[in-house]
Amino acid sequence: MSVLLQQIEDELGKGSVIHSDGVAERAVSYWNSAPMTALAIVRPATTAQVSFVLALCNERGQAVVTHGGRTGCVEGTRSGPDDIVLSLERMNAVSDVDAVSATVTVEAGAILEKVQETVARDGLLLPLDLGARGSCTIGGNLATNAGGINVIRYGMARALTVGLEAVLPDGTVVSSMDKMLKNNAGFDLKQLFIGTEGALGVITRAILRLRPLPITKNTAMAAVKDFDSVIALLRYLQARLGGNLSAYEMMEGDYFAAVTELGWHPAPLERTSPYYVIWECDGSDAVRDDDHFQEVLEEAFEQGLIEDAVLPKSEAERGKLWAIRDDFEAILHKQTVYLYDVSLDIGSIEGYVRQVKSQAAATLPGSVVYTIGHIGDSNLHFFIQVPAGVDDSRSVADRAVYEPLREYKGSVSAEHGIGFEKKVWLEQSRSPEEVQLMKLLKNSIDPKHTINRGVVID
Repeated sequence: MSVLLQQIEDELGKGSVIHSDGVAERAVSYWNSAPMTALAIVRPATTAQVSFVLALCNERGQAVVTHGGRTGCVEGTRSGPDDIVLSLERMNAVSDVDAVSATVTVEAGAILEKVQETVARDGLLLPLDLGARGSCTIGGNLATNAGGINVIRYGMARALTVGLEAVLPDGTVVSSMDKMLKNNAGFDLKQLFIGTEGALGVITRAILRLRPLPITKNTAMAAVKDFDSVIALLRYLQARLGGNLSAYEMMEGDYFAAVTELGWHPAPLERTSPYYVIWECDGSDAVRDDDHFQEVLEEAFEQGLIEDAVLPKSEAERGKLWAIRDDFEAILHKQTVYLYDVSLDIGSIEGYVRQVKSQAAATLPGSVVYTIGHIGDSNLHFFIQVPAGVDDSRSVADRAVYEPLREYKGSVSAEHGIGFEKKVWLEQSRSPEEVQLMKLLKNSIDPKHTINRGVVID
C-alpha cells in the first residue's frame, strides 16, 4: 500500500479504502460492465473526511475522480489506473424532513428513490424523477443538473436546490446550508457546483425543496397520427390542465414497437402508429381531478388530436405504462447502441429528426435510429443501433446527430452533461467566450486539476 493510501485509511478508518482487486469487482458504470480501473476507491463517511482526502491528494498532485451512482451517460466518472476514486456511497443519510419549510436535508450519496420514499412518508414530494431513480445519487443529480420527466412543472435539479455544501479541490469546505428560498446576499455560490459535473468541487450535502404529495395522479398513453398533433396535444393539455400537467413524453413508433416486442413489455395500444405520447397530472382535488382528466381526454379524441388511448386502472398498470418509456433494454440487448441527449426549439424537432435519420442512413447503412423525448421541454434522446464490424461507428453516429443540430442552434447536451464523451462538441453549443470562462473558473478553483481532470474541459 502506498504511503498516501495508508494515510487516508488511517484517517478514515478500516474498510474505507478498497484496493485494486476490489476495484476490479465493480463495473465501470451502468452502461459499461467492464471491470473498473483505479488505484483505489476511497469511501469517506463525513464532509470532514472528504476535506481531508482532497487536501491530501491536492498537496501530493494525486488525481481524484468522484463517483455517485455511476448512472451518467457521458463517461464523466471514467477513471484510470493511477486515479483515486472518491465514492460518496457511505454518505447517504436523509435527515431533517421539514414540513414547515418544505425541505429535506440529504447527503450526496443518498439514492434518489430513497429520498423520494422518505419524504413521501411525511406527505411530501421530491419532484426530481428519472429512470435511474433506484441507483442514481443526489450528489450526481446535482452535479449534472439532472432533468427527467417532471421538468415542465417543477424544473431541473437546480430549481429544487435550496442549500448546498461542497468541498473545493484544496479541501476547503464551502457551506450554504440554509433553507431560505430568497437569499441575494452576494454570489449564489452553490451554482458553481450544480451542473458543473464535479469539475469545481465535490458536493457533500444539500437541502432540497419539496412539494405537497399529490392527492391525485392521472396518467394516459395515446397513439398520435403525426408530429404536428404531438405538439398540438401538448399545447391543448397545457391550456386545459394548467399547472397540473407534470410530464409529457413522446415515443416514435419504431421505439414503441421495439420495446413492446414479444418477450418485453405488453403493448397497451396497437403498435402501428407513428407516435405515442404518455402524459401525467399531479392534482390536489380528489373530487374533481379524475373527472376533469377524463373530460380533457375525451375532448382530445373529439378534436382529432389522438387516435387511441389507454388509462391505467391501478398503480401497477401505471408503472407498466411508464416502463415502456423508461425501460429500453429491448433496444440495448441486440447489438451496439449509442445514446444521445440533445435539445432544440420544439418547432424544429421534426425536421431535425428527419435530417439525423437521413445522415445516419447514408453514413451508417443498416443502422436504426430510435427517438424518444421530453417534448414538453424540447429534449430528445436518440438510440442509434449500428451494425457490427463498422469502423469508427461512434464518431460517425456522433456526426449524424450533432452536425444537423448546428443549423438549429441546439444544445449537444440537454440534461446528461458533457463528461469526456462530448468534449469535442462543446464549442458547437457554447461560444469561445463561454468556454474560456469555464476554463478560467477551473484553473482558478482547481489549478492543479486534482478533481475530475479532463471532464467537460481541459
